[in-house]
Amino acid sequence: MAEVSFDDVSKVYADGTRAVDGMSLAVEDGEFMVLVGPTALRMVAGLEDISAGVVRIGDQVVNHVPSRDRDIAMVFQSYALYPHLNVYDNIAFGLKLQKRPKGEIDRRVHKAAGILGLEEYLGRKPRALSGGQRQRVAMGRAIVREPRAFLMDEPLSNLDAKLRVQMRAEISRLQSDLGTTTLYVTHDQVEAMTMGHRVAVMRKGQLQQVAEPQELYDHPVNLFVAGFIGSPTMNMIVVTLERDGRDLVAVAGSQRLTLSDHVLRRYSALESYVGKAVVLGIRPEDLEDAALLKAAPAEHRLRGRVVLRESLGSEVIVHFMIDAPAVLTEDTRELARDIHGTEGFRPLGDQGHEESKLVGRFSPQSQVREGQPIEAAVDVEALHFFDKDSGLGIYEAAEAERGVVAA
Repeated sequence: MAEVSFDDVSKVYADGTRAVDGMSLAVEDGEFMVLVGPTALRMVAGLEDISAGVVRIGDQVVNHVPSRDRDIAMVFQSYALYPHLNVYDNIAFGLKLQKRPKGEIDRRVHKAAGILGLEEYLGRKPRALSGGQRQRVAMGRAIVREPRAFLMDEPLSNLDAKLRVQMRAEISRLQSDLGTTTLYVTHDQVEAMTMGHRVAVMRKGQLQQVAEPQELYDHPVNLFVAGFIGSPTMNMIVVTLERDGRDLVAVAGSQRLTLSDHVLRRYSALESYVGKAVVLGIRPEDLEDAALLKAAPAEHRLRGRVVLRESLGSEVIVHFMIDAPAVLTEDTRELARDIHGTEGFRPLGDQGHEESKLVGRFSPQSQVREGQPIEAAVDVEALHFFDKDSGLGIYEAAEAERGVVAA
């Protein structure tokens, strides 16, 4: 096992595209690090040249070390199995190239097969296996190498939803049992949140935030991270902060939310934004049908019109429109493209309209229906605030000092 580190690493292609821009990151020995962005992983693997900076595996600088000599094992999304070899020979292939003794190869293959539940499939060819079983074989081929680090490039992207859930748990368990340093690339934020000890979120080649999953959720450094973490994505609207006596109120169109003392203590920097427009972030799980919360005060409610109801049994996903300006920035447009695959789709409202679509995760007891008016109760103690121009989160000084907020 070994630490993997990036020291001011950049990757610039011949056409000038900067895929990685001055990245510095230390992946600790035995850590499971999730990367949102694949190029950095490929530089560790030796599949991409490094334009500037230093990549280390342990104490060794590997910038110019051939892939085969880096003592790493990579798992691809395509499995990359040899169709003419059975499971045993696919797992053993790398060891045979290393000319390991036959007894050692047999021991390692059976050990890996036992860990992955593949013993009964060792004589089968890949075509006789399910997608999940093929991915286990690919994992087995990595495990037998007993490398210093595992590199995994979106290994679950070819699996169906049920298998993805199962394999997420198996890979997490496997990494925990083996304790091998692991870099795992994914663009699936559910995988990022459920699997990594820490998550490194990248955007346009620049590292945005590195933190434990819960820290990313609770204290996103900027609009991009806030929109990436969470499913459904965070609701964002433009509000103006106003004073109403001793209270601070977030105003958007006809909507008024009175902020609690807890919010003001948590976000003390909001005082400097009085009279200014900021971006208000509300996670769907912090909204509820006000009809189910009779005690929710009027100043903690948003009013709108239901446009879609999705019943999932354990909860109801409710889409509703309110008269509040939508957030249309470079960050949110990029998120729309990443999430929905089209620049034309704008989940946060249409440009030129003073309406925004919000999504709430309501109790299944909610009786709201399409076309009906709605009052949604807001957990005002769980709100998020961002500078409208820079996109950075607005936090108190103590949180900025401990690295929650990027400079």
